Amino acid sequence: MTAPMVAFDEVSRFYGEILGVNRVTLEIPPGITSLVGPNGSGKTTLMNLMTGLIHPDAGSVMMRGISPYDPENLMRVTGYATQYDAAPRWATGFSFIATGLLLFGYDRAEAEERAWNALKQLGLDEAANRKMAAYSKGMRQRVRLAQAIAHEPEILVLDEPLNGLDPLVRAETIALFRAWAAMGRHVILSSHVLQEVDIISDQVILLANGTVIAEGKIRDVREEINERPCQYLVRCDDASRVASLLFGEDHITEVRLNDDRGGLLAMTTDRERFSRALGNLAVGGYKIDSVIPADENVDALYEYLIGN
Repeated sequence: MTAPMVAFDEVSRFYGEILGVNRVTLEIPPGITSLVGPNGSGKTTLMNLMTGLIHPDAGSVMMRGISPYDPENLMRVTGYATQYDAAPRWATGFSFIATGLLLFGYDRAEAEERAWNALKQLGLDEAANRKMAAYSKGMRQRVRLAQAIAHEPEILVLDEPLNGLDPLVRAETIALFRAWAAMGRHVILSSHVLQEVDIISDQVILLANGTVIAEGKIRDVREEINERPCQYLVRCDDASRVASLLFGEDHITEVRLNDDRGGLLAMTTDRERFSRALGNLAVGGYKIDSVIPADENVDALYEYLIGN
């Protein structure tokens, strides 16, 4: 059986004469997918299209086989957490979530049980009956996430979900995302912290000016960028001699020694030949401690494809 997809087919959306997204075609599999792009690139427009808050001017969107034009069924399988405070200031974390679940059609007992469970998952059970007006920014962020997961949706759509969280809570939240994805669900999030995207994501979608410029696993996207030499950090003994020997290879475009002389940065146009060259050096008696790709990350992809 094929995996259920979040699918966009030639989707365009305009705000008057302002472009939101233009002719976007995507098939997003289950797992953790990060939407990456500068302000105005189309991230929020894509998320609003997924959740039915807006509809396309052209093309179609299907969320695991459900159209956003069917809001009742869509909301049963989708949880959306925006980065904006939307709760009344008088509401407690518990009442905010439980009231929302009543609107989903749950009876009071089940709505309250689900609200407690969601707050406990996000570490907010002790603060559940405090007014949200007294919450910190990070706590309000966690309440919005708790509301999104309380009805156990198949699709989570999260706008900057880690913004404002302290390091420990951030790590626990990432673990929650991974557990959710491991159950075959979709976790689709936007983030401006590219290092976090590398840690979290099964795949990325890079956006600029309302269009998709790259998508897929980070390594696969990197391999498609043929015009840029691949970069590797090599830790080794006798780094000066290793650098000299590598530079004699015609696929090596540049070699830079580290400041500590304990390694080097090598740039190559051919991954396989670079691997063979290092293997030959190791066989020849040179100690190669580690080889790490230096540009298989979203930061490098973003610079290559979009610019700083």
